[in-house]
Amino acid sequence: ISLLVGVLQRHIPPSKVEALLTSSGKRGYFLAAGLGAITPFCSCSTIPMLKGLIRARAGFGPMMVFLFSSPLLNPIVVGLLVATFGWTLTAIYVLAALVVAVGAGWLLHTLGFERYVRRTATQESSGCSSSASPCSATSTASSCGTNSCDTTPKTASCGADRKTTVSTSSECCDSQPTVTVKKEGKYSGVWREAWSDFIDVLPYLLIGIAIGSVIYGFMPTDLLEQYAGPDNPFAIPVAAVIGVPLYIRAEAVIPLAAALMAKGVGAGTVLALIIGSAGASLTELILLRSLFTLKLLAAFLAVIFAMAMIAGYATYLFF
Repeated sequence: ISLLVGVLQRHIPPSKVEALLTSSGKRGYFLAAGLGAITPFCSCSTIPMLKGLIRARAGFGPMMVFLFSSPLLNPIVVGLLVATFGWTLTAIYVLAALVVAVGAGWLLHTLGFERYVRRTATQESSGCSSSASPCSATSTASSCGTNSCDTTPKTASCGADRKTTVSTSSECCDSQPTVTVKKEGKYSGVWREAWSDFIDVLPYLLIGIAIGSVIYGFMPTDLLEQYAGPDNPFAIPVAAVIGVPLYIRAEAVIPLAAALMAKGVGAGTVLALIIGSAGASLTELILLRSLFTLKLLAAFLAVIFAMAMIAGYATYLFF
């Protein structure tokens, strides 16, 4: 899945995401959800992209849809859900995340919550800059009179796919520098990035499996069924609230959730826990505080909480 996402990102890089969401118009809500799904950031990694969208003056509604959907519709998370819980529960999760994200983005835009975005949001520049050309290399000045030519090749990189080498011969006073531009393929590094994603996720998976094994082996079944089973209507909102401060990656909480379900915890409670932990975290809220006022921050939390509640109670109807 990481490999396929990497290939897609070669065709739709972050700069293109910004361009699409800036000029997408009314269809931008669904486009933002789709782009969020193929740019699988965790909740904190979405913030730099959000800064870029604010800087590019993207539509506020689609921008919020992207913020909601990117960590929740992560293809890796969806794939793990299918493998662990099957298609029915996964479909409920995806539909709840998609419908609530799009609906909340439209509602926040309609209610004028854009005015609660801080105008002093950090604006960062990226890439190489030069007044003359996209890429530049610093070379040592040479003087024919003193024969002080520097024959060391100079190298400068600009972006991920270009490398410019400027070399001068020992007779540089009589010759012009030779510039060689080497282009890498579009899909260069995709497998390396996919392997890096796997290595990054693996510890969280192992931690989740370890915690799940302890719960499965030692946690009293009767206790879990009493307080977190399907017969307790308050188990779902409690799980949604607990998920936020836990800040467990969805890749880690899924094997943990599987152990909870095996011990009798309701599927709705498990789904609410996954959405709460993947959709928001204390770290993300601290980062968002630099971009949003408290009113918009509270609205963001309310949307994640509502999403977890809707998905949780919907499982009692279909699962």
